[in-house]
Amino acid sequence: MNKTYLFLFFLIAFNVSHSQNIKTIQLRPLLNNKQYAAIVPLGTILQLSFDDLDADNKDYQYKIEHMTYDWKTSNLATNQYIEGFEQNEILNFENSFNTLQPYTHYSVNIPNQNTIITKSGNYLISVLNEDDEVIFSRRCVFYEDMTTVGVAVYRSRNTQTFNEQQTVQFSVNYPNFNIVNPAQEIKVTLFQNNDWNTAINNLQPQFFNPNRLIYNYTLKTNFWGGNEFLNFDNKFIRNTSVGVARTERKDIYHNYLYTDTPRADRPYTYNPDINGQFIIRTLEGINANTEADYAMMHFSLDAFEPYEDKNVYIFGAFNNFELNEENLMTYNSKKRMYEASILLKQGFYNYGFVTVDKNNNVNLHEIDGSFFQTENEYTVIVYYKPFGGLYDRVIGVGNGFFNQNR
Repeated sequence: MNKTYLFLFFLIAFNVSHSQNIKTIQLRPLLNNKQYAAIVPLGTILQLSFDDLDADNKDYQYKIEHMTYDWKTSNLATNQYIEGFEQNEILNFENSFNTLQPYTHYSVNIPNQNTIITKSGNYLISVLNEDDEVIFSRRCVFYEDMTTVGVAVYRSRNTQTFNEQQTVQFSVNYPNFNIVNPAQEIKVTLFQNNDWNTAINNLQPQFFNPNRLIYNYTLKTNFWGGNEFLNFDNKFIRNTSVGVARTERKDIYHNYLYTDTPRADRPYTYNPDINGQFIIRTLEGINANTEADYAMMHFSLDAFEPYEDKNVYIFGAFNNFELNEENLMTYNSKKRMYEASILLKQGFYNYGFVTVDKNNNVNLHEIDGSFFQTENEYTVIVYYKPFGGLYDRVIGVGNGFFNQNR
């Protein structure tokens, strides 16, 4: 899992936004505002939305591609997984109202009357500009309820890291589904907190029971527990609030967060979070899509001296768990702290800190620490491709949370 994390943070060709003016990208179920992951039953409507800070009306298009279980382009022709058009114009857009930062809010529902998805599997949804250039892409999964996936999370049994890691064990039950050769036909993906960078693949069942596959690994499915995410809430942008120490109005609002302190050497403290996600909301309007304003969020992190030969980043779902120039922090030697400023739309945000050394090795817990008690969510996706099959079906999804009583 560690090696996966070291390089996947930098394999972001699917996710990079080529325009600094595109903000607040969301791909979530349309009718479930409590689910942040775009992993839904086949036929469920997802809504893709984003803001363009140029505040004009551009001709954006969306494009949908079917992918293999390991996120390569599948062998299916477009008409084999879509009824209608795989690429179409985004027609739904609204201008912001009563905000200091003007923007245009775009949204599209997928599937829709022009694009009906007929096959389960991994999908890559991209937004293209007028020159057919990909502005950004997001992953989603449509699945069939053909299996039941049971997921349990335990404190790691590795004596060297049992205070810092968690182990995930799971089973795939298929009493009404025929699988001839599970070892060859079934693939599973396991990841933490809806962050695809953490994914563990190529896991083989350890036990084959009638109509049941059991994955009871003790080391191979270990994850660093990490720490509860930090958070702030600036739904009332003009006042101080949760996490916000002071606010200023300039050309736009500037919100200054309380300075954070490294937590790696501190004991674990339970602090409810939403596992790195974010929610757009405002108390100063009715429709947060177009009435929530943008604020320059000023982050700071105490550091008596800089981390030697390392960069420090802020990360979370608000930037798709990516590491780039926008969320890179700089060291202020006079204040003895790291600082960064990121333009974000009003709402409730989770965030954390990571370090990256000169060899691009990512350390998720050098600053925030890692504890086996941390409340994390784990997702298992089950792919099925029979002998001679043309594509990877998704036949089941399971979720599990760490329970300290286990």
